[in-house]
Amino acid sequence: MMAWEPGATPATLRARADLLRALRAFFDERGVLEVQTPVLGCHTVTEPAIESLPLTVDSLEGWLQTSPEYFMKRLLAAGSGSIYQIGPVFRAGEQGRRHNPEFTLLEWYRVGFSLETLAAEVGDLVEEVLAGGRPQVAEYRELMQAHAGIDPWTDSAGVLAAQASKLSGIPEEQLERSEALDLLMSGCVEPALAGKGPVIVRHYPPDQCALAAVVEVGGVPAARRFELYLDGVEIGNAYEELLDAAEQRQRFNADDQRRRAAGQVMPEPDDRLLEALETGLPMCSGMAMGVDRLLMHQTGAQSLDQVMAFSRERL
Repeated sequence: MMAWEPGATPATLRARADLLRALRAFFDERGVLEVQTPVLGCHTVTEPAIESLPLTVDSLEGWLQTSPEYFMKRLLAAGSGSIYQIGPVFRAGEQGRRHNPEFTLLEWYRVGFSLETLAAEVGDLVEEVLAGGRPQVAEYRELMQAHAGIDPWTDSAGVLAAQASKLSGIPEEQLERSEALDLLMSGCVEPALAGKGPVIVRHYPPDQCALAAVVEVGGVPAARRFELYLDGVEIGNAYEELLDAAEQRQRFNADDQRRRAAGQVMPEPDDRLLEALETGLPMCSGMAMGVDRLLMHQTGAQSLDQVMAFSRERL
């Protein structure tokens, strides 16, 4: 293949167009409003596991958005009702067979939906758009116990780091609790999900809640969160959204402390999101899905380069 040529074939480009059309039809039939929000914003996520790309345009020092979440929640607080968006997002340090600095994200929020109701809708999407079977539901804790040999609720950070170090070769002292859990999930649990079809993994530890609400499940605190896996590949992430502005501010501060300790860039917390939460975010649940990974699954492609017109290598 010559350097100027796109990675995706004409047939794959048509498959992408068909997928986008089917996704829009799915939400349009349910009365969910399509919206567009900026890809450049003054604020970005503070989560330590995600790195944003800074960009200065004229006098605006901003960030390419890693997700439209903050803007979409401001729309929800303003009374938009249930909304969805399909568009480009950007993340630093994303390069590999399933990663690219720019990718296409589907994100939607359903007002009045519990996490279970949203999971049912995700099941409908898998069946109707992807022509897959109904997703199985699995518990994060049980999967970690069975395949990684650890209990994220009772094992110490040292135990988790030791297990993750054996798996990855990264020295224990360099692994925080959240990093160790991510390595064990990707290295032990995800391979076990390969060949299982669609699986929803739910109820994550509270320190992996991100912007999700936390409740008690089975006698322990758990994040109201699930992830969708298709044959062992993570496709999407869902939350029953946190509504408490004070709690959200505390989480921003905790992210800031972790970033400071790790020597990471520290974006300012988004005060406008906090103001929207203080005004009142309606009870809702939201989901984000990687469209390019969905297309990989549909077409049997082995890399994002095969389903994107121009991945990083072809710019």
